[in-house]
Amino acid sequence: MLAAYGTANGSLVEFPLGGEPIVPADATWVDLIEPTHEEESTVEEALRIDIPTREELAEIEASSRLYQEDDAIFMTANLIRRGEDDQPQSSPVTFILKDRLLVTVRYHYPQAFPIFVRRAMKSHAGPANGLTILISLLEAVIDRAADHLERVGQIVDDTSKKVFHPGQRKRARNFQELLEKIGEEGDFTSKMRESLVSIGRLCAFVTATMDQTKQNKELRDGRGRLKTLQRDIISLTDHASFLSAKISFLLDAVLGMISIEQNDIIKIFSVAAVVFLPPTLVASIYGMNFDFMPELNWAFGYPLAIGLMILSAFIPWFYFKRKGWL
Repeated sequence: MLAAYGTANGSLVEFPLGGEPIVPADATWVDLIEPTHEEESTVEEALRIDIPTREELAEIEASSRLYQEDDAIFMTANLIRRGEDDQPQSSPVTFILKDRLLVTVRYHYPQAFPIFVRRAMKSHAGPANGLTILISLLEAVIDRAADHLERVGQIVDDTSKKVFHPGQRKRARNFQELLEKIGEEGDFTSKMRESLVSIGRLCAFVTATMDQTKQNKELRDGRGRLKTLQRDIISLTDHASFLSAKISFLLDAVLGMISIEQNDIIKIFSVAAVVFLPPTLVASIYGMNFDFMPELNWAFGYPLAIGLMILSAFIPWFYFKRKGWL
């Protein structure tokens, strides 16, 4: 799908393209979402650039993700979204700056994009060119990343209460569910940290490219916003690292709780075996088939055997209880 945007009265506006993929002359942003070969060819012919393929987007080398070709700048970063099943999805998104036009190529749907479009369409001091759109998009991505990390922190805190608070732990005995939740948030946090690192490299590359061009007020303002973005990215990366450490600690704690639960179960069986061992010994003695056993013809033999079994079971139980082992 191809979507083209421009600016009017300081607001972002979308061009109605109909059924034919075209690049309007006054467009400032062209968004390619899972583009077809025809749509890629249209943009490449209009801008005289070579759009990276999906396989090229997945490459992790800096030279393949951040480079300048003629008068176009190509930048690729991993962006995160949570799907309908709340599972983290990471996919590379390419940003191409050509003159005053921004082209984005993506194969998934990060929520930061529609959020930015809605805000820019309502604002009267919206982006004026491709560079300002790029910076505004990155700001929306970072805002979304902060929201995601806040949600991860809340989930980790709730899980921590279920693990360490006795009352909560009794209501949440399903440790397998806790492990799955912790693992899911750990996976998401690691993907988010990877995304933040790639976005930070992208911002540094844009800043270095801007330093090589003649500065004007527009570029100076953009450079200041990029510096702020880089500080926010560093802060979020540190917070993601903190959450990763907390998740690792919580994972170890849950595994420890599982071990304690297993030990308690084994202890119950061990105590039961020890308690019933003496009665079993008494019953085994009187179950032997010898011709001469004086108690067999004694009127109180049966009550005596039952009493011995009860007493032999009670003594170990009382001893364990007094020691605090039960």
